[in-house]
Amino acid sequence: MLVAAAVCPCPPLLVPEVAAGAAPELDAARAACDEAVRTVLAARPDLIVVVGEGPVTRTHEQGAKGSFQPFGVDREVRLGAAPEGAEASAHRLPLSLTVGAWLLDRAGWTGPVAGYEVEGDRSWPTNGDDGVHLAARADRVGFLVMGDGTACRSVKAPGYLDDRAEGVDASIALALGNGDRDGFFANLDEDLARELKISGRSPWQILTAASEEDGNWRVLYEDAPYGVGYFVADRS
Repeated sequence: MLVAAAVCPCPPLLVPEVAAGAAPELDAARAACDEAVRTVLAARPDLIVVVGEGPVTRTHEQGAKGSFQPFGVDREVRLGAAPEGAEASAHRLPLSLTVGAWLLDRAGWTGPVAGYEVEGDRSWPTNGDDGVHLAARADRVGFLVMGDGTACRSVKAPGYLDDRAEGVDASIALALGNGDRDGFFANLDEDLARELKISGRSPWQILTAASEEDGNWRVLYEDAPYGVGYFVADRS
């Protein structure tokens, strides 16, 4: 059963070593992420599942590795400590789960953890089924859900300026703040998400399906630095 969740963005610049001199620009987002992760840890979960977009859909077991080397920093992170005697995974973590693993390590989490990489263009029913199954992996499950909103909020954004982006990001923030009671994530069109370069669609759909019980939702951070919609929220 899902007992708590944190929603965080996944830009590599969230990691101070990667951001270097620009690190202070995301201080507020970083602090909000820390607070959201603490909410999950405070619920004393038996297992934390980190959910994020990637090129394929698969599970990453505890101890899987990710790296920030593609962004100019020779730093490797693990998704928790590898169980003794476990064979090294042949699959590297995608960026979303790499940032998630970094956040958990930063928070000092030493308990059981798993990663779930999900393709961005999967259908709602399939993502919904995944959310139910992931929430049932332990009696008390915490989610760390990684994903960004639109990348089209300014002319310097990765996807350039798109007039639709601001309204879509506002709807994302509203859904994160009310537990998606209106079904926005379930109905978020995959073509629109692709056009606006939204990386959180599938992870948020998984979270929506996993949150069968009512909870206390709140948005801790909402902004669009670099023209990309970043959101931090939690559910307790």
